[in-house]
Amino acid sequence: MRQRAELPIRPSEIAPRDVYFSRREILRSLGMGAAGALLGGIAMPAPARVKLQTRRSVRYSTAERANSFEDITAYNNYYEFGTGKDEPAANAGALRTDPWAVTVRGEAEVTGRFTLESIVRPHALEERIYRMRCVEAWSMVIPWVGIPLGDVLKRFKPTSRAKYVAFKTLYDPKQMPGQRYDVLDWPYVEGLRIDEAMHPLALLAVGVYGESLPNQNGAPLRLVTPWKYGFKGLKAIVEIRFTERQPPTSWSIAYPQAYGFYANVNPAVDHPNWSQATERRIGANLFAERIPTQPFNGYANEVASLYQGMDLRRNY
Repeated sequence: MRQRAELPIRPSEIAPRDVYFSRREILRSLGMGAAGALLGGIAMPAPARVKLQTRRSVRYSTAERANSFEDITAYNNYYEFGTGKDEPAANAGALRTDPWAVTVRGEAEVTGRFTLESIVRPHALEERIYRMRCVEAWSMVIPWVGIPLGDVLKRFKPTSRAKYVAFKTLYDPKQMPGQRYDVLDWPYVEGLRIDEAMHPLALLAVGVYGESLPNQNGAPLRLVTPWKYGFKGLKAIVEIRFTERQPPTSWSIAYPQAYGFYANVNPAVDHPNWSQATERRIGANLFAERIPTQPFNGYANEVASLYQGMDLRRNY
């Protein structure tokens, strides 16, 4: 597996939000199409973002200060658009997210192909400020907008044979240039045990900071499980499948010694290449003291009971 050393982005290197969006409008007015997406290092203009009607979930939100919009949208892991942290923002603008549909398969009474609107509309959108921890030992605090995953899954009436929920992201190398390379076995797949998927902290996100998701953050629909490492949060979801057996997951296939199925944040279990005992908060001073990593990313009171009796070192 190819590894890249990344330098943290300094606040001085991030374009102000108004400048960033003004530049996109200028490019759009010039009629730059997909052919110009990567010319001269200029980002392809992304679809206009939409203000969402949300309600704040106090119960599930941390009181910690959220990262800035610039932090959240400029520093991303999204290998479908490149392995560098800045590449998703540069390369994801061309992704078409409207119209969008999700196929539901497997051990459920209600299956078929559903429009994004039909999945999202019946639910009130909630803003939840979650701590998010990446396996590379950096973290953010993100104000997601979304709907509880469990509320959506219940509508499909999973049967008693449904022990797991598998997810698949879009596969389209023309729109996702990273998929032209064998960094991973595409398309990206992930999965949860069904009780994890039904937990009220699990979220299907459609926005951030009160607006629709930017493409580099997983538009139009992504998975958020804040007690797990970030690689569980697959983006651009096109399939949900209820299964009886544990489904394969992309990073477990690529590097099973480091990336297990459960991916629960655990400071006592190191990555083979670095410690997971501490983390660096993106946006903090480069020389600021590192933060101790909390079991389950600080959500142990809510989710630890899901894993009672399990060996969390073996089931990492």
